[in-house]
Amino acid sequence: MNSIADMGGMHGLGPIRVEENEPVFHAEWERRMFGMFILAFAGGHFNVDMFRYGMEQMPPAEYLGSDYYEHWLHSLTMWIAANGSVTEEEILARMKEIEEREAA
Repeated sequence: MNSIADMGGMHGLGPIRVEENEPVFHAEWERRMFGMFILAFAGGHFNVDMFRYGMEQMPPAEYLGSDYYEHWLHSLTMWIAANGSVTEEEILARMKEIEEREAA
């Protein structure tokens, strides 16, 4: 079964824009997301197949409107909440703290 992530080879989506001298990470949070992935994966919170499945659970419009590491964040938060490492309330509270800090 195909998901929103299985778009390779589709026509009509426009050109692929290649960023010249593209950095590995566009923002500091992406670097941190990569590190959290490594720690959570090594800690046994999910395997590669589970991680991909988690990204595929994003609503299609959200998936298409978000960046690469936002897909990773969605999967990571889904699995650490599912396995009881954190609660959804803790995730939402932390997100609110970060949004408030950045707004100040």
